Amino acid sequence: MTMAPAMGETSPEKLLAPVLSAFWDEPRSWTLETYLRHDGYQGARKALAMAPDDVIAYVKDSGLRGRGGAGFPTGMKWQFIPQGDGKPHYLVVNADESEPGACKDIPLLYAAPHTLIEGIVIACHAIRSNRAFIYLRGEVVPVLRRLHEAVREAYAAGYLGTNVLGSGLDLELTVHAGAGAYICGEETALLDSLEGRRGQPRLRPPFPAVAGLYACPTVVNNVESIASVPAILHRGKEWFRSMGTDKCPGFTLYSLSGHVTNPGQYEGPMGITLRQLLDMSGGMRPGHRLKFWTPGGSSSPMFTAEHLDVPLDFDSVGAAGSLLGTKSLQCFDETTCVVRAVTRWTEFYAHESCGKCTPCREGTYWLVQLLRDIEAGKGRKADLDKLADISDNINGKSFCALGDGAAAPILSSLQHFRAEYEQHITGKGCPFDPSKSTLWADGPQNFPLEVNA
Repeated sequence: MTMAPAMGETSPEKLLAPVLSAFWDEPRSWTLETYLRHDGYQGARKALAMAPDDVIAYVKDSGLRGRGGAGFPTGMKWQFIPQGDGKPHYLVVNADESEPGACKDIPLLYAAPHTLIEGIVIACHAIRSNRAFIYLRGEVVPVLRRLHEAVREAYAAGYLGTNVLGSGLDLELTVHAGAGAYICGEETALLDSLEGRRGQPRLRPPFPAVAGLYACPTVVNNVESIASVPAILHRGKEWFRSMGTDKCPGFTLYSLSGHVTNPGQYEGPMGITLRQLLDMSGGMRPGHRLKFWTPGGSSSPMFTAEHLDVPLDFDSVGAAGSLLGTKSLQCFDETTCVVRAVTRWTEFYAHESCGKCTPCREGTYWLVQLLRDIEAGKGRKADLDKLADISDNINGKSFCALGDGAAAPILSSLQHFRAEYEQHITGKGCPFDPSKSTLWADGPQNFPLEVNA
């Protein structure tokens, strides 16, 4: 497994780096027996023989960055936990995967739950925690059942409970099913929900590392972040750094969905491009071309075909004007109405707003009203400036990142497809309806958005 080479140096298939997904297709992959056949809990044995601070330093040196949001260094996050404070420390794993387009944590937990449990053992030893929680999205009942069974197996085998593997670490792990609120993917809203309160973001500071769950020092990590740790400890930080880029090393899961020939999970090195992933997945569906896509789910500013060769790592995507986030690559072809897609996303954010802050609560409501009018052909040109103005008043001014996520697709779509919004207004309806428009009179080639060079 090596760093992703430049296009043309090797076939796209050789860029794949199956680590987390290495044995997902094996019979009964979710069992402890299968996991042990694939070097399961070897990383935990190595970590438990090290001092907690040494484990933190090792993960920090590996360069692992959080795999579910802004890409904050995982080891540094662990390092923020105060030591010698006399308070219990908690680890909370955020498995409330609900970003539109995101589908990597659920397959991982369904196919190989022990990968996460081993990572939890290592992380709890590092931050000196005896209590861990997995906050799972409650709708995914089959995953919940497998997680419960995997935890039972781990307790029975001595990987959880009293004196884990003879190390002196006592560790209790609880799987908690949430009630299906998108806002609980925000770490402080998740903590409030876990404590039995309504899930709403907290004012920060204090940050969870100082006053998190039950007002005690808490680390909140994404599923993939914790699940990546066992392989790092077992195979070495140099091995991990041999993949990806200098600032974003390692492997990761990319969720490829939408109008592609073979959607699914593709595990490759950080820094791979969408062009390479499309080559692996068979490209866009036959006879169609890429129009726009999201690098990090619907809450990230959209990209177009001109961004096909942007390396999919946190820094490169950020420099290009978007966010990698959950690596939810939604691809839409030329048959998709941008206004309709953005309207549906905004309806989602308006519905999922917790209502705590005015910019998000009121702003998303009015964004939906404007977008529905524009989609239906009842909008005015002044509405486009109003859309941008309301989005700007939400972006960076809401209590949490949900408001930013609601504004991102609107502002980016206006940047790239303002003409399409205007066509809805001047044409009194969606130009993608053949009965109302001649936009496609000359065929889809009016959009010169080639995918395959």
